[in-house]
Amino acid sequence: MGGCCTLRRVSGSWRLASGVCSAFKAAGFGTEARHQRQPQGSSKWLGTPGKQPFPGLLRPEYLSREELVDVLRASVVDQKGPLVTLNKPQGLPVTGKPGELTLLSVLPELSQSLGLGERELQIVQASEKESSGLVLLSSCPQTASRLQKFFTHSRRAQRPIATYWAVTDGIPTTSEGKIQAALKLEHIDGVSLVVPVKSPSRKDILEGVKRTLSYFRVVATGSGCALVQLQPLTVFPSQLQVHMVLQLCPMLGDHKYSTCVGTVLGQRFLLPAESIKPQRQVLDEALIRCLHLTPSQVAQLPLHLHLHCLHLPGARPRDAPVELVAPLPPYFSRTLQCLGLRQQ
Repeated sequence: MGGCCTLRRVSGSWRLASGVCSAFKAAGFGTEARHQRQPQGSSKWLGTPGKQPFPGLLRPEYLSREELVDVLRASVVDQKGPLVTLNKPQGLPVTGKPGELTLLSVLPELSQSLGLGERELQIVQASEKESSGLVLLSSCPQTASRLQKFFTHSRRAQRPIATYWAVTDGIPTTSEGKIQAALKLEHIDGVSLVVPVKSPSRKDILEGVKRTLSYFRVVATGSGCALVQLQPLTVFPSQLQVHMVLQLCPMLGDHKYSTCVGTVLGQRFLLPAESIKPQRQVLDEALIRCLHLTPSQVAQLPLHLHLHCLHLPGARPRDAPVELVAPLPPYFSRTLQCLGLRQQ
């Protein structure tokens, strides 16, 4: 992994200077994000900054393949060597059924659009459909395999590599800590739901129950909400959403699991997931006013969960880790401003 990669230290973290040139050293490329261009066809977006409640929110279901490729090309944070980093819009599925429009389905066209020729991109790391943020792609199978092994090794060593930002309805009782829960995927009334399992047996583990772990830190609070930094140490569908529900602080825009949190006389409690049907998130009237939303707009509130940062290995074994960063979506930034939440 030798080469002419140069790193510079910025605010306590390492970032790449110009001159990156060989293949795998692109595992540590720059984090300075380009301003994302909003593609033509503004009807595909739910608003523009300053005019709508959810500026910059994409509606992937109304896009053609060509339009989606344009959106993804405009969402490129950086491209060096075989690695391409995107800032994925919220609501775009990474994978899906045959024939569905997903990130995976348009990778051949995106590869051509980015001038990669026959070197087709593959997914190395990506945020889930309902979350926004970093997607790491590679046109080199060896580089992709090496990075995936790094991610697996880091999780086993309980070293966080991914950092998410989330806005929660409610403030966790402690400012930081870890969340541990055994989770399983169940199909209830035709809906796939992740539910917690108390004291799982060995048989439960063999049948698909997984012990999950996340670190959290409250960054800011205001208007009864919190900006929370989340670092998952395991990988499971909807893990971070369910973990915050277990803290009785569902994420803003969580229209699937937030109904598991009930309130009686101002006290929150957890309802059994098996007895709950996903429905529109219910917010306090004062919070709706703070967000400058109407009750009907709350139904369109996007999930406020953003894969903000990834830590990758440096170019050489002794090099410091490299930090990749994806800017927050405009609607996320608007919410922080409305609630008086400031990033530190």
